[in-house]
Amino acid sequence: MNKRISTLIALLFLASGVMAQSIEDGLKKLYYGKYAGAKQDFEKVIAAKPTEDRGYYYLGISELGLENTQAATAAFQKGLQAVPNSPLLTAGMGRMDLLSGNASAARQKFDAANTTTKGKNGEVARAIADANTEVKGGDRNFALTTMQTLLNNEGAKKRDVYNATATDYIELGDAFRSLGGENGGKAIAAYEKALELEANNAEAVMKQGHVNYNAKLLQQAVGDYAKAATLDPNYAPVFYELYQFYYTPKPQQFSLPKAKENLQKYLSLSDPNDRIKNEYYLASIMFFDKDYDGAIAKAKSLVPQANDSYKTKLNRMIADAYLQKGDSLNAKQTFDEYSQKTGEDKLEPIDFKLGSEIYGRIKYQDSATQEQIDTKALNYLEKYASSDTVKDLDRYESVAKAFNAARVYNKSAEWYQKYIDLKTELKEKPAAVDYFNVGFNYYRASAGVTTDTNMLNKSGEAFTQLATNYPELTTGHYWQGMTSAGKDVEAKTGLALPYFEKYISMAEVDSAKNKAGLVKAYTYLMVYYYNKDDKTNMQKYMDKLLPLDPNSEPIKQIKDNLSNKNAAPAKTNAPAKAKAK
Repeated sequence: MNKRISTLIALLFLASGVMAQSIEDGLKKLYYGKYAGAKQDFEKVIAAKPTEDRGYYYLGISELGLENTQAATAAFQKGLQAVPNSPLLTAGMGRMDLLSGNASAARQKFDAANTTTKGKNGEVARAIADANTEVKGGDRNFALTTMQTLLNNEGAKKRDVYNATATDYIELGDAFRSLGGENGGKAIAAYEKALELEANNAEAVMKQGHVNYNAKLLQQAVGDYAKAATLDPNYAPVFYELYQFYYTPKPQQFSLPKAKENLQKYLSLSDPNDRIKNEYYLASIMFFDKDYDGAIAKAKSLVPQANDSYKTKLNRMIADAYLQKGDSLNAKQTFDEYSQKTGEDKLEPIDFKLGSEIYGRIKYQDSATQEQIDTKALNYLEKYASSDTVKDLDRYESVAKAFNAARVYNKSAEWYQKYIDLKTELKEKPAAVDYFNVGFNYYRASAGVTTDTNMLNKSGEAFTQLATNYPELTTGHYWQGMTSAGKDVEAKTGLALPYFEKYISMAEVDSAKNKAGLVKAYTYLMVYYYNKDDKTNMQKYMDKLLPLDPNSEPIKQIKDNLSNKNAAPAKTNAPAKAKAK
C-alpha cells in the first residue's frame, strides 16, 4: 500500500516536472515568435493536466500570434470551463472583448481578475496590461496603473513583497510607451531595469528602439534594433522590425534590398510549422524582386488554405502587385472584393493607404465618374491618416497636401490644423507656414458664388495665430486684413482697417518686394475713406497706390464718381459704388 502511494507521488512529481518544462518551452517559443511550436507545447500541457489554466491562457496567446482569433477565444473559453473563475483566463477573455470592440465588457473582466489577485499576480497583471497596450481601444492609463500596482511594495509585509522580473519591467515600459509623448523617457528607464535583471534581453533593447522610432530618432532606433540582433542573433522579432523599418516608404528608411535581407533572416529563424506565414513572406520576397506575376500566382495558391487574417494579407499583396505592374483595374477589383469581404471596420491602415493609391491611379474620360473615383481616393487617404493609433506628422501633412491638390480646400485646411494640433501635442512649435496653410486654405474655401463667412472666420483665426506667434512677419497681419476685407467687400465698415494699417507700417520698408500686398491694402483703405467721405485720407492712399498701380480701376471709378458729383451737384442720385478689389 505504502509502495503504491509512493509510486503515485513519484508519478505526480514526474508529470509536474514535464508540465513545467513544457510551459517553459512554450514561453520560450513565444518569446522568439515561434507561435506554432508554442501552441503544440501548450496543447501537451493541457493534455497532461486539463485543469492547468496557464496552459489554456498561453495556448490562446499562441493562437492570437497565429492570427486565429476564433481558436484563441475557444482556448480561453475551454479553459474557463475546466478552471472556472481563473483570473488569468478571465483576463484572456477580456482581451477578446477588446478585440471585438467591447471595451466595457473587457474592463469588467479585467477588474474581476485584478480583484481576485489583489493586483499582485505577475502573469495576470501582465495579461491585463498587455491587452490594454496592444489592442486598439485598450485603456493605456489602466495598463500603466495595473503594472505600477503590481510593482509597488510600499507597506507590504515581507512575505507579500513582489519580486519583479525582467518581463514585468518590459510590460511597464510598454505601458509608458503606449502613452507616448513625455512618457518615452520613462519607457526607456523601465526597459533599462529589465536589462539590469537580464543583460542579454533582446526584447528590451528592441523596444527601446520602438521608443526612439516614435520620437523620430531614426538612427538611434535602427541602432537599437541592430544591437538587439547582436545580443541575440536568434531573436526573430527584431529582424521582422528591421524588415518593417526598411520597407516603410519614408526618407532615411526605405530600402528594398535591406528590407529583403532582413525578411530573409527572419524567415530563416521562423517557425517551420507555420507554413502559410512562411509562404506568405516568400511571396513578399518575390514582390520585392519585382516578380509581380510570381507573387500574384503564389499568393493566389495560398488563399484557399489561409485563415481569414492571412486571406486579407494575401489579397492585399495581390492587389498591390497588380498596381505595381500597372494593372490598376485588376488592382481595384481585387481590393474591392477583399475589402468588402473583410468589412471596412476590420481593415487596417495599410489597406486604406493601398485603396487610396489604387483609386488615385484610375483615370476615366467621363468627368462625373472620375470625380467619384477621386473622392474615394481622398476618403481612403483620410481614413489611412485617422485609423492608426500612432499619430504621424508626415501622414497628416500628406493628407492635407492631397486635398489641396484636389482643390478640396476646406478639408485641406482641416488636416493642416490637425497637423498643427499634433505638433503642439508633441511639444513642437508650429512654424509660420503651418498657420498660413490653415488660413490660406480656408480663405480659398470661402470663395464661391457667395462668400462663405464661416470659412473666412476660420481663416481669420488661423492668421491671427500667425500674427500672434510671428508678429515680426508681415504675412499674418496682411492676411488678417484680407479675411476681414472678404467680409467687407465694399470697404464700408472698416473691418480690415487696423490689420492693413499694421501691415503697411511694416511693408513700406520694402515697397518693391511687397508691391502686390500694398496694392491690396492701399486700395481697401482708399475706398474705405472714399465711402466715409474723408477726402484727406482717401487722397493719401490714392497717392500711395498710383505709383504702384497706375491703371488701378478703383482709382478710375472714384475719380469718375467725384467728377460726376462735382459736375452735377444738384442731382440726388447716389454715386456709383467703388469696391476694394
